[in-house]
Amino acid sequence: MKSNCNLRYIATILCLVLIQACTSKEEVSVEDSIDPKVVLVTLDGLRWQELFSGADPSLINHTEYVSDTAKLKALFWRDNPQSRRQVLMPFMWKTIGLEGQLYGNRVFGNHVNLTNNQWFSYPGYSEILCGFADDNRINSNDKINNENTTVLEYVHNQAGFQGKVAAFASWDVFPYIINEMRSGIPVNAGYEDVVDPYTEEEKLINQLQHQTPKLWESVRLDGFTHQLAMSHLVNHRSKLLYIAYGETDDFAHEGKYDEYLKAARRTDDLLSQLWKTLQSDPFYKDQTTLLITTDHGRGVQPIDQWRHHGKSNIPRSDEVWIAAIGPKIASKGEINTIQQLYSNQIAATIAKILGFDYPEERAGKDLLMFLQP
Repeated sequence: MKSNCNLRYIATILCLVLIQACTSKEEVSVEDSIDPKVVLVTLDGLRWQELFSGADPSLINHTEYVSDTAKLKALFWRDNPQSRRQVLMPFMWKTIGLEGQLYGNRVFGNHVNLTNNQWFSYPGYSEILCGFADDNRINSNDKINNENTTVLEYVHNQAGFQGKVAAFASWDVFPYIINEMRSGIPVNAGYEDVVDPYTEEEKLINQLQHQTPKLWESVRLDGFTHQLAMSHLVNHRSKLLYIAYGETDDFAHEGKYDEYLKAARRTDDLLSQLWKTLQSDPFYKDQTTLLITTDHGRGVQPIDQWRHHGKSNIPRSDEVWIAAIGPKIASKGEINTIQQLYSNQIAATIAKILGFDYPEERAGKDLLMFLQP
């Protein structure tokens, strides 16, 4: 009897060891199967004030900047900043605010700033994409090819990433910021048609973007940019995709605070659709990090300075923000600790997530020490 008990005991131990071995092997296999991807999104000139506090009380009632104050308040006014920001950008706060991280709420002393001394678009985007400021050469919005290498180009040149990096932008200067000619990265921007459209939807958008009234000659509506980017994402299996939306900045420059807020709300919807698509596709699900930021801030006081930006005459328009969500991003929500981060850290962060140490010595340090658990 005792012998049988010993045999049963030994058999039980062996089974437990085998189960543990199989479980460990399975865990290693799942971890090894992760093929990281990154989608970087920028919202041109969206202030941290609206992202973290919703509609600005000093502007929502301002008849110079709002055509129908009662209607706008019904859409976006709530009594406290937390409710206002949720109604303005629900994806940011109900998804990233719970499952990801947001940096840049200066109410808590949590700062994100540009390092370039220009504080407008081309220098801002170049800093984000290259990882450093180049004030001597990048000091205008002119269509001049960027001599610096972006992280998009760096990743594109790595084994396994050729043909897996792309960019879609509303502003027509992006082919020069990314230096499409040198880098070989496909950049669809402005009213540019998709070359050799892959789907019927792409063919239709090629037509519609020329048949629809143009609000701005150099910036197409974000809906066109978004749909083309989504089509590319699903059909071409990008491992690094950049999407640059532009409406928020252009409506702000026109002094249309109502349209600026509506554009922010629409963009939030686009982000929600993007994330749902990523999480519903086995190629991207639980393997893709979404990084979101802006190229510059805007002025605060006097009140009319919210429309503009630039170091020469608009103080505080270097104040920006960063949001992130993904499989290795800790669920910390809004970061309310005193801290200083910079836009020049984003390029190295993208490279690090994809498994590379960004070689550019001038680039800021990656953000993974903050983002990961």
